[in-house]
Amino acid sequence: MKKEDIEYFKTLLNSRLQELVDHGDDTVSGMITQKENFPDPTDRASLEANRNFMLRIRDREHKLIKKIKKALNRIEKGTFGICESCGEEISLKRLKARAVTTQCIDCKVKEEAQEKALGL
Repeated sequence: MKKEDIEYFKTLLNSRLQELVDHGDDTVSGMITQKENFPDPTDRASLEANRNFMLRIRDREHKLIKKIKKALNRIEKGTFGICESCGEEISLKRLKARAVTTQCIDCKVKEEAQEKALGL
């Protein structure tokens, strides 16, 4: 992979990481400052449902943060863009679609087919 491609992905991943961390900070501060008392149980239930939804989103974002940090680590090690299954280069098109990927499209399709066959 070309040096400018590596720099592109490094910048992309770092900016996405910062964006996710900022969202997480907003969620925490929003939950700490919100101390509403609702006389109507329906309003309270709606608030709790929204809060649970936001926590699920943040949990998914937390998992993505871990993947981004691993991708940045692979960039530092020089293994970014190499399929962990077959050792071939992952296409730029695939990396642009999902920069945190660790498998080429062929290996990922095979893995998903095996999971489907096993009912996972």
